[in-house]
Amino acid sequence: MRARLYDAVALVEAGRPEAGATVAEDVFARFENAGGEWGAHEQLEATNEQNYEAFESHLSEFAEAASTGEAGAAREAATAASDNLRSATLGRTDESTARAFELQLLGSRVRNAGLVAAAGHTAGAAAVGQATLAAFERAAVHDAVEEAAPETYETFEGELESVIEAADAGDGAAAHEASEASLSAAVDGAYALTDSQTAGAGELAVAQARAFDATAVSKLGGPGRGVAHATTLTGYRAQAYDAARLAAAGETTAASTLVGELFADFEGADAHDPFEEADAESYESFEAGLSALRSAIEAGEDTGEPLATVDESLLSGVTALAGEQAPTLAAAFFRARLSDARQRYANGEPEAAATLAEGVFERFERNEANLHETLEETSEELYTRFEEDHLAALIEAFRNGDDDAVATHSDGVQSTLFEFQTAFAGTTAVSAAGAAYTDARVFDGVVAAHRGDTDRGAALVGSAFEYFERGAGGFHEALEDADHEAYESFESQLGTVRSAVEAGEADRASEAAFGFHDQAVAAADAVVGSGGGSLGELPGTAAQETFQAFETARVHETLETADHDTYESFENSLGEFVGAVREGGDTGDAVGQFADHATRAQFAVVGALGDAPAAGAANEEADSGSGDTEVVGGPNVVDAEEVPDDATVVDVEAVAFAPEEVTVAAGETVAFVHRGGEAHNVLAYADQIPEGAPEWNSAGADSEAAAVDAWDSQRRGGVVSGQAYLRTFETVGEHGYYCVPHEAAGMVGTVIVEE
Repeated sequence: MRARLYDAVALVEAGRPEAGATVAEDVFARFENAGGEWGAHEQLEATNEQNYEAFESHLSEFAEAASTGEAGAAREAATAASDNLRSATLGRTDESTARAFELQLLGSRVRNAGLVAAAGHTAGAAAVGQATLAAFERAAVHDAVEEAAPETYETFEGELESVIEAADAGDGAAAHEASEASLSAAVDGAYALTDSQTAGAGELAVAQARAFDATAVSKLGGPGRGVAHATTLTGYRAQAYDAARLAAAGETTAASTLVGELFADFEGADAHDPFEEADAESYESFEAGLSALRSAIEAGEDTGEPLATVDESLLSGVTALAGEQAPTLAAAFFRARLSDARQRYANGEPEAAATLAEGVFERFERNEANLHETLEETSEELYTRFEEDHLAALIEAFRNGDDDAVATHSDGVQSTLFEFQTAFAGTTAVSAAGAAYTDARVFDGVVAAHRGDTDRGAALVGSAFEYFERGAGGFHEALEDADHEAYESFESQLGTVRSAVEAGEADRASEAAFGFHDQAVAAADAVVGSGGGSLGELPGTAAQETFQAFETARVHETLETADHDTYESFENSLGEFVGAVREGGDTGDAVGQFADHATRAQFAVVGALGDAPAAGAANEEADSGSGDTEVVGGPNVVDAEEVPDDATVVDVEAVAFAPEEVTVAAGETVAFVHRGGEAHNVLAYADQIPEGAPEWNSAGADSEAAAVDAWDSQRRGGVVSGQAYLRTFETVGEHGYYCVPHEAAGMVGTVIVEE
């Protein structure tokens, strides 16, 4: 929990105060739920009521400082809260144990600096490193570790100084590497300060901290690809309303075609699978609703119910995929709907315009996509301007037929929502929202063209073009910088739609509009990709390092000996967490499950598993594990002494194949020889072998899936100490392979077979 406080500080130092505040809120929630005799909540309250109250006060101060980006104040409050928690530790342990834990905490703080630097925030990393060095120099553990383990002390402090130097020089990779060495020294130092069981419990706590680091570092970039996918769904929301409007105007064929094209586009969209994975129920509801909407249009029936189903399903998808950036995209959708209202007013439909605007007001009041609360939290002044000064007044102006007031307040709601977007989100998310808004305006122009209003349609498409050319909150420049070809295609396709609308060719305009929709999605994807949304492989690397560190940790064997089932649950939940991070999805449940199992593991290594809190139920399969199931080899698993002299040898180490890539001639044999760690297996990826090549694995199974099942159910295909797996390669090409139990740690390799 103390390490999490410093995760939040690191995020604030890196210029992501909102992310830091979110972590602080999570710390408070975990503290409140940390019940039971040995939970942090009860421990702190039991040892010192005043400390307990002070902790909650300091945590509140920290959250406030974090939300406003006051790094110094946030660090002071976090340190004070951390000291309160340290008091709880001292209430149950001796000073040597507290010092050991303190050193491990300092090591985790150093790693924060390394990860922040690797994410490109080197100035913030240097600040984190400097603060950690100052904390170490004034801590009681400084002299204690220098006396108990002078070499470890030198390594820890020297590597910490290297982190700061590398960060100051803008070398994120070097800072990250040095931070790993410093953390490793901190763990070693803890073993010199206290008994091995206690130090082992601390090492498992470090693993917890590492896992939370991986989730924290993902917040350092811009939004991930989920925002780009949510942009697609936001465009669909607007298009569904356009189809309903065309149907209401008697343009049945055009409306039905629009829905059909939307459906076809979705089936081939990059957002299709992520939507299904993020919210399967809403995905199915969307497809069913879209089909019902088309049927209603073609039958001349009311479209209200199926339209609502489509919209609600897409909204759920946007929220699931965009996460904390959902309000940014919701603002884009509101802008599009309010633009529709103004268009209806211009068409001589004041009541329809007022009703539409009232619908937006109702959505806002029920906090659709958390926009209401986020706008209010971001700026009270913007919130008041949007809701009271302009939106309510716009509805009244529509009904009164007051053209001047309509113009004033329509511009007011648009500018206020746009200001919110730029205040709340970075350029990347604003650009994605800009793509969605532009997409919606283009389809509005097409709707006008189908209704025979060529001039208004051309004006609407023209306004979308002008919005983009004026900068669109940085979207124009961001797209041009991210992918010049995508930028040119975006502008070119926008011009094609405009030409078709101006020519009164509504059907061609519809076709061109869907082409533009694809360009808008590609533009959002390009900007998100270049804006640090995925941070490359860094979050996955950080998670993978957690697994690798455990596989070579002193506590690894200690935990396995203490309680094998707890060991299995710990390792399995860690593997699932690493997989979740590498997939780029929501890691909240996975990291929570791992944290629970890590807590139980800490109790196990100190011989107090009976006092441990129960782990969550989501990992019951991991809990059941395989117990002490004996590892069984396969038909080509032999004693290491039987490896042919002419075989190419790949060493199977604790969490790596070495070398990771080998090249052999067709007909030659590769020997995968166990050199370290637990039992391993070797499986070819079914989709990473040459066409026509047979699947291969150490279990002798017919397929990758069967080999995985054989390992999971029987531990068949294992290679243990003193053994090797032999494979003769006949098919030319690259053969990718991995170890099932250690894939999450990056245990993969490639055999290249040449003629």
